[in-house]
Amino acid sequence: MPQINKARTRDAAPSDGKDLVRLRIALTTFFALDGFVFAGWVVRIPAIKEQTGASSSTLGLALLGVSAGAVITMMVTGRLCNRYGSHPVTVVCAVLLSLSVTLPPLTHSPAALGAVLLLFGAAYGGINVAFNSAAVDLVAALRRPVMPTFHAAFSMGGMIGAGLGGLVAGSLSPTRHLLGLGVIGLLVTALTAPTLLRQEPPRPPAAPGSGSGSGSDGPVSAGSTPDRPTPRTRRLVVVFGLIALCTAYGEGALADWGALHLRQDLGSSAGAAAVGYSCFALAMTIGRLTGTTLLERLGRTRTVVTGGVVAAAGMLLGSLAPALWAALLGYAIAGLGLANLFPVAVERAGALAGPSGVAVASTLGYGGMLLGPPAIGFMADWFSLSAALTSVAALAAVAAAIGFATRRATAG
Repeated sequence: MPQINKARTRDAAPSDGKDLVRLRIALTTFFALDGFVFAGWVVRIPAIKEQTGASSSTLGLALLGVSAGAVITMMVTGRLCNRYGSHPVTVVCAVLLSLSVTLPPLTHSPAALGAVLLLFGAAYGGINVAFNSAAVDLVAALRRPVMPTFHAAFSMGGMIGAGLGGLVAGSLSPTRHLLGLGVIGLLVTALTAPTLLRQEPPRPPAAPGSGSGSGSDGPVSAGSTPDRPTPRTRRLVVVFGLIALCTAYGEGALADWGALHLRQDLGSSAGAAAVGYSCFALAMTIGRLTGTTLLERLGRTRTVVTGGVVAAAGMLLGSLAPALWAALLGYAIAGLGLANLFPVAVERAGALAGPSGVAVASTLGYGGMLLGPPAIGFMADWFSLSAALTSVAALAAVAAAIGFATRRATAG
């Protein structure tokens, strides 16, 4: 009996305000680290392509290793979080991510590169599910919609990682650069991990006899819990995953095709074209930093619907405007609109079905990011690149429609 009381006390301990603040800082750090490491790898892809002697097509196949590893691991990680807890899984995946990012510069063939990227992708997919699951628990305990702030940390980490990578690209070899990233990742993990490992995921107090857990997260089917979601709950999780897919489709499309549209269709300089994605990414970061305030004032439904409509309007302007300044403005508006759709979708899926829900939503979202670039490419061949980019606006509108249709489940 003393053991049971001790366990219950430990479960309740993270509800202490100071513990929750420390936990929030630790999770924010892991989100930022993930974006930092991934962006650092991305900026060295051209150098590693040259080192391995890969053609564009073989490099594309090797890069699929990241996607394949991430998608495969995401579903497994949901089960691991249910069994071992999201905090230990986050720490283990952070270590694997830091170690695996050092491997690509050591390869000298596309096949070897694909193999190590499979491991890197597995770590990347795993940590995304694990720390999003931990963040869902913390959001419920805080009773504040702070999920966008974690994703803002990821975006800011990515911007810092890409900027730093650009600065050192001329002075450091890919081997030294990515080894440095790995060392930084391990040091940050060593400093931050104790906070996660000492604390159980916080759980909000539930009213006696309540069947819905939190009570503030919107309606859940009778008899449904995160550990045993009902068929209706599973369907809702897939629906929220579709919102994540629509959002990530736009991110992937703009990352790969946004600059080319400005250069090819509007005749901008290479420098001006590069500014396009920066406008989008910066606007998305700002949108996520202000996302908590927005969610508190508007609620989830209006945030998703408004965000989808704004993103659709911004992307129509960005893809069809005849002037560079108008296209850049459109990219920024699209970034603001899309900013909070993915965080809301993942948080809702996690609140409904726990880590498994986060895994489903993340997998669908990541699938959207993979689908976007090739889909835009095919449509650009069939029609034009500017016409193809309007598909981002179309899917943003679909996300808004889904958010409105599921407004009772998204209530908040």
